Amino acid sequence: AITVLAASERHGLLHAPDCYMEKLVVGPSCKGACDLDAPVADNLKAIARRLDRDIEDLVIVVLDRPRHERLIAEIRQAGARIRLISDGDLSAGIAAAVIGTGVHAVMGSGGAPEGVITAAALRCLNGEILARLVVDTPELEERVAKMGIRDSKRVYSTRDLAPGRNIIFAATGVTDGALLRGVRFFGEGTRSNSLVMTLETGAIRFVDSIHLAKKPDVKVRF
Repeated sequence: AITVLAASERHGLLHAPDCYMEKLVVGPSCKGACDLDAPVADNLKAIARRLDRDIEDLVIVVLDRPRHERLIAEIRQAGARIRLISDGDLSAGIAAAVIGTGVHAVMGSGGAPEGVITAAALRCLNGEILARLVVDTPELEERVAKMGIRDSKRVYSTRDLAPGRNIIFAATGVTDGALLRGVRFFGEGTRSNSLVMTLETGAIRFVDSIHLAKKPDVKVRF
């Protein structure tokens, strides 16, 4: 689990409805290689080719949900490895764009607002997300239309979801994950691990912070 903030100038982030969104997230090396409508095996081949790996070496993160049974079967049939997560496809999506996390792509559907936040982070990291809203009821179709979205079947790119020029992004780990360590407690306070990024400057910072309790004669331990 992570806490997260993404911000931009006005209209710099898509106002996404509270519904599911199909997502395919990859890192900088795989930008332009995938197609949301392509077979899973084809996308895995494209990712492996860009990363100069065998498909068997790829680790694909998928939310552990009944709706993903077919997707999971197709990934396994293609030969890639799967890391099932109970929640947090936002954190996994960011990890896919950071070398050394062991995550090569994220596939499947998750929350649409989280998809927009992921896109904001990927703009800063030069990664890519391909996404499409899952609008499967007349009521949801009507709600989406009222929000100004005319084509509910549109495939969104990273820039479509987060077109802003002045995007800032910050996340702090709550529990341990592939990207950030969770909050750690010690006798005199807590220690946190954060990621802070700004698109305009290109700055990407991993911040390790100690938060001291308000007690006299506190000794800091590293």
